Amino acid sequence: MAKRLDDDQIQEMLSELPDWKIVEGRSAIFRQFKFKNFNEAFGFMTRAALVAEKMNHHPEWSNVYGVVKVILATHDAGGITDLDFTLAKAMDRFAA
Repeated sequence: MAKRLDDDQIQEMLSELPDWKIVEGRSAIFRQFKFKNFNEAFGFMTRAALVAEKMNHHPEWSNVYGVVKVILATHDAGGITDLDFTLAKAMDRFAA
């Protein structure tokens, strides 16, 4: 099982991912991705889903047309772990 990160570790990791924020009232990170259209958004989600499945670490997300909202937390660790930041970095690459 992944180990939950402490606040200092989380802030250090977030400094590398400026578009991700802490979810207020919860140990999770959030980002909203905007794409030109549904096709681009769905393509992003497909690429992210393949990585998430390989990691056995699945996001909470929603999609409306060209917007994908993502929340990452490691539920069995009760908060944010390295897995969340690994997936966040992959998602950032896919969105670039």
